[in-house]
Amino acid sequence: MNILRIENVEKYYGNKSSMTKAIDDLSCNVDQGEFVAIMGASGSGKTTLLNCISTIDRVTSGHIYVKGLDITTLKSKQLSHFRREELGFIFQDFNLIDTLTAYENIALALSIQRKEKDMKDRIRSLARDLDIEDVLNNYPYEMSGGQKQRVAAARALITSPSLILADEPTGALDSTSSRFLLEKMLMLNKDYKATILMVTHDAFSASYANRVIFIKDGKIFHEIYKGEDDRKTFFNKIIDVETMLGGDLNDL
Repeated sequence: MNILRIENVEKYYGNKSSMTKAIDDLSCNVDQGEFVAIMGASGSGKTTLLNCISTIDRVTSGHIYVKGLDITTLKSKQLSHFRREELGFIFQDFNLIDTLTAYENIALALSIQRKEKDMKDRIRSLARDLDIEDVLNNYPYEMSGGQKQRVAAARALITSPSLILADEPTGALDSTSSRFLLEKMLMLNKDYKATILMVTHDAFSASYANRVIFIKDGKIFHEIYKGEDDRKTFFNKIIDVETMLGGDLNDL
């Protein structure tokens, strides 16, 4: 089942005298339970695509469907409801509320949706799986970057969204914290059946996904599936495609 279906999407910025095409007739699908990474050089259109899926930005033409709903046709109030009910977000800079504890940051998402039944048990269970149970009463300034990002992951998942959008989730983390977060995201995908779409510039991060879509100049350049490969083999395949893209790895 398609959770996300993108059909012939184009996105332009600027005006007639100075027009930039950020996304060029792009189509792709993400199935329920997939963990998909999107990679591409700076300016390739990957962040623009994520912004259109998250409804932060509007497409110029084409359609984006989430669970069969054409989100490109939604009005302002409908968009707010859609984001709240169907999407979970993990941002590079955590986006936690500094005046709330970890527990309160996670619980806020449930409170907004009025899904407070068994809230304490649900948060405790998810916190245990993400190894943040011991910081639930801490404020963000009392947590490490890795702990804050796992709190953000718990906040994204606690409402059982149709799709989790992760924008460079390891970008602000050291290598140890990055690996631990990615292992936990993989656990959420496998054990909680979370559907995850992650934008990343990092081949190591992308190697945790089931599939990697490479974007160049607003179009899909290539895509590869992990299949039965182990993560190291898949990582090497990602590097091979990056070489085909012709970009310096440090610029991706």
